Amino acid sequence: MIGIYAGIICGVFLGTVSGLVPGIHANTMAGLLMGVSPVLLPLTGPYMLAAALFSTLITHTFVDIIPATYFGLPDPDTALAVLPAHELCIAGNAEEAIRLSALGGLWGLLCAIPLSVLALCCIGVLQSYLDWGIGLILVGTMGFLIVMSEAPGWAFSVFMVSGALGLFAFRYDFLIWHLPGSSILMPLLSGLFGISVLMVSSGGLIPVQRFKGLSCTMKKTIKSAIPGTIAGLLVGWLPGLSNASANALLSSVFSIRSEKRSYLIATGASNTANAILGLAVFYAISRERNGIMVILASLQIPPFLTLLFAGALAGLCAYLITILLSRASGLFNGLDARKISFLVIGFVVLLCAFLTGPFGLCILGLSILVGMVPYLIEIPRIYCIGSITVPVILYSFGVF
Repeated sequence: MIGIYAGIICGVFLGTVSGLVPGIHANTMAGLLMGVSPVLLPLTGPYMLAAALFSTLITHTFVDIIPATYFGLPDPDTALAVLPAHELCIAGNAEEAIRLSALGGLWGLLCAIPLSVLALCCIGVLQSYLDWGIGLILVGTMGFLIVMSEAPGWAFSVFMVSGALGLFAFRYDFLIWHLPGSSILMPLLSGLFGISVLMVSSGGLIPVQRFKGLSCTMKKTIKSAIPGTIAGLLVGWLPGLSNASANALLSSVFSIRSEKRSYLIATGASNTANAILGLAVFYAISRERNGIMVILASLQIPPFLTLLFAGALAGLCAYLITILLSRASGLFNGLDARKISFLVIGFVVLLCAFLTGPFGLCILGLSILVGMVPYLIEIPRIYCIGSITVPVILYSFGVF
């Protein structure tokens, strides 16, 4: 167990770093760990490395809301949550936004742990009956969102154009530079939900950040966390789906515009629950739902409950770290928002160039153009999630 605890400490540190640095995902840290694994394994053993990898993933699901809130930059886990979180920051409520997301993650962790144990026993029996229905679920969900929008025609157009961009990106993702942790999702989502937002964001100084307490009651928090946990469990179970898909599902339950706080709690719960159930799916049917699981498949892994314990302890540490870091919101008071936006944009462009190469920069440029369309025609940016859902729908129907 000493090795497990050491792995948890290492994973919490790496997950905190990856969560705080815009554009860096837990998979990046996992890739770096595996790069030095020939040196680490004789010293630490496979169990410590496995605990470090899973703890990195769990910690990242908590901490990654921080750059999304302050800088408006998403990663695959915060593609839609970045919108209400950044808006709360502009209103001076950044600390509340971060705390709400962390609280949702904690509830998602507590609910997903017993459910993952139950799922471990059921997944193998039920999986074949569920695989075929993923596309229908997404078609129904996105169809409902489009029909209920204020401008269904424009919403459908943005959804399909972003979907075409997603198909192009995934079809030719072999053209990117495959460095450790690199992914076509980075330029795709950074352009659609990050840089395109920063380019049209208002200038002036960042308002004073004041924490006046959480405006959500315990009852409302639980009511928001439950559907978030369910969405996370679904996308963690069903193949081809991701956190971005869960966020899209939750947007049909909570309005990103009028229920920002409930949505942040729900997405926080969803992201953590997804990671927990992804572990159960890996142990039950050997499906690798993320880069961490791909690496775990190459190791001698500990029993399921041991790794689940590591994830639970890492989640508790990550919650406390996120709450602690949220108190630093006052450091941003009075800073020039436009200068910060340009610095962040420059950083992301350079990072995309380094991790994904020329093709990644091409996807970044195209996604920025598509991401500007909702702003110009004044519709919610959520319909850009077609970049993820359209490929998943076609994949589930055997077309893509």
